[in-house]
Amino acid sequence: MFNQVRNMKNCQPYKELIMKEVDGEITPSEKEALFLHLKECADCRKELEEFQKLKEVTGTMKKQLFPEMAWEEYWNHLYNRIERGISWILISIGSVILLVYGIYHGIMELLGDPQLPTLIKGAILLLIIGGVLLLVSVIREKLMVRKYDKYKEVKQ
Repeated sequence: MFNQVRNMKNCQPYKELIMKEVDGEITPSEKEALFLHLKECADCRKELEEFQKLKEVTGTMKKQLFPEMAWEEYWNHLYNRIERGISWILISIGSVILLVYGIYHGIMELLGDPQLPTLIKGAILLLIIGGVLLLVSVIREKLMVRKYDKYKEVKQ
């Protein structure tokens, strides 16, 4: 038991080198020191092999789980596009309703506050109206430009 604990302490500096080796970030001098240690330490050799197998398996998983062709086929189906579009429309409508509700109640409280000077109330009201008009203008511009965007079909 005592030898095992002592060996673990001796192996501790090599654990980081094992990870560097697996990630391909090890320097030549570190690699030499690691492989000298691996000649004598079966536990560290086994750990290095396990990490290398794990990296190999996880590296190939992405390609096997959902290849690019499958994504293209997924988006070619009308139902999938409609489902995503309707979801975004519902989220947008819900957000607009909550935003309008919040702005309405904010304005009502602002106008109902007798201690706030009329000039400040007017300035805040103008700021809100200006912000809303600017937002609508930007949205309209983006929608118009989107119709005529010659690069919209280009995949990035």
